[in-house]
Amino acid sequence: MTEGKDTLTSEDLSKVIVKGIQEKKGKEIAVLDLRNINNAIADYFIICSGTSDTQVESIARSVEEQVFKIGGEDPWHKEGLNIKEWVLLDYVNVVTHIFKEDTRNFYGLEDLWGDADITRYEEE
Repeated sequence: MTEGKDTLTSEDLSKVIVKGIQEKKGKEIAVLDLRNINNAIADYFIICSGTSDTQVESIARSVEEQVFKIGGEDPWHKEGLNIKEWVLLDYVNVVTHIFKEDTRNFYGLEDLWGDADITRYEEE
């Protein structure tokens, strides 16, 4: 992985984001590799769940801190921090979706991108 505040590859960025999620005990982490899907809007979608508003916000802050610390990047776009049901952190090539559990089940993003290669992380 690239060290310092260098530009991260989308693959490296996805690993940094997963680390930020794991630090706040995010649940059911799934990394969807969209690179081989025609017309995909990003290289990766990273999806995880939190059990409360507080955890969803903590996960989002942890991801932002990790990415800035390792790669010096802020999200290009973010939304959902005021409601905390679904927080989106868009780093252009890697988009992170942090859901409350019920909201994640309702939208079923993994099902919408069923052709993606999905890597799931066990909870630590």
